[in-house]
Amino acid sequence: MGIIILIFGAIVGSFLNVCIYRLPRDKSIIVPNSYCPDCKKPIKFYDNIPILSYIILRGRCRHCNAKISIRYPIVEFITALLFLFLFKTNGLSIEFFVMIFFVSLLVVISFIDLEFQIIPDVLSIGGLIIGLILSFFRQNFGFFDALFGVVLGGGVLFAIAFGYQLIRKIEGMGGGDIKLIGMIGAYCGIKGVIFTIITGSLFGTIVGIPAMLIKGKDSKYAIPFGPFLSLGAVMYIFYGKILVVAFLNILRS
Repeated sequence: MGIIILIFGAIVGSFLNVCIYRLPRDKSIIVPNSYCPDCKKPIKFYDNIPILSYIILRGRCRHCNAKISIRYPIVEFITALLFLFLFKTNGLSIEFFVMIFFVSLLVVISFIDLEFQIIPDVLSIGGLIIGLILSFFRQNFGFFDALFGVVLGGGVLFAIAFGYQLIRKIEGMGGGDIKLIGMIGAYCGIKGVIFTIITGSLFGTIVGIPAMLIKGKDSKYAIPFGPFLSLGAVMYIFYGKILVVAFLNILRS
């Protein structure tokens, strides 16, 4: 069953690649079928097998020999692993299917934000609305858990961003990040939001400060925050409760 989940995850990852490429370019994710961005020729099904086709073709288009981005197998591999870990954690349950939808959104958002430094509303706001709807079908997580996560989570980040802009007179955080944390709240609740903001900020600082030192002070927007928030949310899904309990025990001791 684990092998089946891995294959399923890789196939979904292939579709996520389509979303990553087309959504920020305002292209349909349904039609046309997959094609080479350089020569525009359709990709045959045997050249569109997740991960394997990239290896067989040595990262080149069969028709024009243009280089295929390494992002394609990376996204497929990451998605497959995430699906497998979610299956090991939740089994074939409603929670499993809710979470694979959630992490799929996070994967697409992360790679779009890395390349374009934008988070499309169709993903953040659309995912938020779907998360609220799905909360009615989840166990141990209800509609009000999701609603509080959205309102309080998005509200906290908005307040921080507004305060920073008020004091410094410059934008400190994009609206896309605020919408993203609101979406995360719809799936993880207020505890997940707090955990995500803290861990996302920590990872962002660890990566961002060296990048700013290397590229110079004018590169403060060079590192998008979306991928770090997404990483924090994924950590919460798998290890959040354990880490929170461990942290509280440290504070009590």
